[in-house]
Amino acid sequence: MTGRAQDRYADTARAPAWINSAVRTQPGQPLARFRTVRKPRAAGPGRPRRRFLIGVAALLLAAFAAATARLFVWPERGMPARVDAIVMLDGPGNRLPTALSLAWAHRAPVAVISRGSPYWARGSACAPAIPGVRVICFAPDPATTQGEAEVAGRLARRYHWHSIALVTTTPQDTRARLRMSRCFPGRIYVMTAPLPAYEWPYALAYEWGATIKALLLQRSC
Repeated sequence: MTGRAQDRYADTARAPAWINSAVRTQPGQPLARFRTVRKPRAAGPGRPRRRFLIGVAALLLAAFAAATARLFVWPERGMPARVDAIVMLDGPGNRLPTALSLAWAHRAPVAVISRGSPYWARGSACAPAIPGVRVICFAPDPATTQGEAEVAGRLARRYHWHSIALVTTTPQDTRARLRMSRCFPGRIYVMTAPLPAYEWPYALAYEWGATIKALLLQRSC
């Protein structure tokens, strides 16, 4: 190798070298490691859809909770000072004491007591005699809220009632009002009896199913 060629290669060794225009080497030092630049991860097509579904589910859950509260937890309730009849629907809760307290307060001249199930009524007398109040006990057929509404509607037509106060529990308020409105054209008020806390979960689930059934499948009196 000629001296001129050796000088040319020596200059090359002393000068900084570039490899693939990316890695720079210095004389006497090892080759620098390549560094990979990470690209920002693009949002996949499934992520917006997943967020949309989560949002829809949250809205549906909120709407369900609001409807449950309005229909079965805090429905409209109350009655005027006096009505034509007090109608107690059978079922759980302290319904009989609530109905009798209204009758003893002479909020109506007639108290109608349903004996559709063995929750409380046993024996020949369903309620004690109350001075100035007529007590009517009946066993609906079928022994359901619809059957109770049918009997109450017939009694209302016979005795010309224009207003009644239903005694039930809070979860049944909306459905009882709906059933009764199909059999009784007058004014309907609801007075609710206390329901034990442990019975609320079952009552709410039952009332959702029973209310949907009343709205879609059993639309007559």
